[in-house]
Amino acid sequence: MVQLRFGKFMNISLLIDNIWFNVFLLCGSFYILFKSSDFFVESAAGIAAYYSLPKMLVGIIIVGFATTAPEIAVSAQAAFLGHPEIAFGNALGSVIADDGIALALAAIIAPAAIPVNRDILKTAGPFLIGIDVLSFLFALNGRISRPEGLVLVALLACYMVFIVSMEKRRKLGLMDTEQHETKKEREAINLRRLIILFAVGLIGVIISARLVIRSSLVIARSFDVSETIIGLTIIAIGTSLPEISTCIVAARKGHGEIAVGDIIGADILNILWIIGVSSVIRPIVLDRFTILFSFFSMFVVVGTMLGGLRARYRLTKANGIVLLVLYLGYLYLNYRFFYA
Repeated sequence: MVQLRFGKFMNISLLIDNIWFNVFLLCGSFYILFKSSDFFVESAAGIAAYYSLPKMLVGIIIVGFATTAPEIAVSAQAAFLGHPEIAFGNALGSVIADDGIALALAAIIAPAAIPVNRDILKTAGPFLIGIDVLSFLFALNGRISRPEGLVLVALLACYMVFIVSMEKRRKLGLMDTEQHETKKEREAINLRRLIILFAVGLIGVIISARLVIRSSLVIARSFDVSETIIGLTIIAIGTSLPEISTCIVAARKGHGEIAVGDIIGADILNILWIIGVSSVIRPIVLDRFTILFSFFSMFVVVGTMLGGLRARYRLTKANGIVLLVLYLGYLYLNYRFFYA
């Protein structure tokens, strides 16, 4: 009986590690990922309409928090297990991947240039630059301490309070007729359905992203790709899959502002939430070259992204191509500096 059970266990183990099983799992996971993202975007757009919120604001707060769930899960666990440098690399690498892949593909796939809410960008843009510089100054001595992590988390709380209060002031400025029209539109929206749809989409995005990472690792190892290269490409991109899939679906469905808000929100959260929480759990210690290379790469990509958004407050296909090229250049430099 024991041998029979052991044999069944071995057969299951062999199946899980079989390359063709993982190819099938990868394809199925991608389908679930994009379908879940479809639900995710539809519900986010509906919530924006129900509360009369700008889509870009919903992207920054709701979608941004939701799609960075894999990053915070991986980073917090890595810090707890005594590898806070993995949390740091995951955070900065996700910022670069979000801008260089997710937003780039959204701009390229979108049927037209994506409009940008200039009022939100004028506050979110400088804030993103400011926290990037602040986190760089914290890391410059080779260590991000617990007090510095608490500062980052506190800044996130203050920023969320600020943008919510700013939105309340905007609502107070609406004309009575506009409020009347909004009330009529709200009555036609089923909020409970949107919340359920949002939850289903979020769960599907997180689980399928995890399956994509797992199956990709098995496939890559089957072709003798080194662990370092796997970590650089599949794992780094894997934790950003929710943002990538959500941005692509949002752009395809004509909700490009949600994609822009999602990426700006994710960038802010990766710095303040993920690095902040991870360094509070365990201080992050890094070598100077890694700090300089990582932050320089992030400054270039984020600066290019914000510059593209600021130009006539639109994100064009040309902007997307530039961001994608920068990300490919970043991968090449990683290989040359660390693995060649």
